[in-house]
Amino acid sequence: MDFIEMIDNDKPRDEAVEKERDGVPKEFLDGDDAETANEETSALDTALDRLREDLEAAKQEVLYAKAETQNVRRRLEKDMQDARAYAATGFARDILSVADNLARALEHVPETLRGDDKADRFIQGIEATQREIEKVFGQHGITRVASVGLPLDPNQHQAMMEIPSNDHEPGTVVQEMQSGWMIKDRLLRPAMVGVAKKPD
Repeated sequence: MDFIEMIDNDKPRDEAVEKERDGVPKEFLDGDDAETANEETSALDTALDRLREDLEAAKQEVLYAKAETQNVRRRLEKDMQDARAYAATGFARDILSVADNLARALEHVPETLRGDDKADRFIQGIEATQREIEKVFGQHGITRVASVGLPLDPNQHQAMMEIPSNDHEPGTVVQEMQSGWMIKDRLLRPAMVGVAKKPD
């Protein structure tokens, strides 16, 4: 075998050595190869850390999005419940003046008419209409605000005047000029009242 053949036979061996080097542990590699392997491992670790951070950030965003979706759903459900519960508010406010007029009409019926048959039937019709209105109010959660004999409550009463009185504590409602009404737990109309004060 001459020298040229020996060189040709060495070439495949060098390629085989290069291929084997890829799977060899770093401690068995020479200095340059070990440094390259360290850089590759460091780059992979950095990329992996970045991916972990991105994954954590994505998880947080998903949790925030879920929480926000639940909050929006709850708000919508509450708005729908409120809309159903208080849908009659505007109509109820308007019909209150009709109920007031019926109450005033009954208050101003002279006693002389109460014995007359025709007048009695007319008065009974007005009273029946008033009861029917109050029944319908009750079915829709509309209730009268209590006032006379109670302390003034600015959330439900509107003081229109002060009335000197020795019989009542100052600040007590002693007269109701116009009835107040609630619709469920909301004030529909405050009661207009007169409030006791100490005589001068």
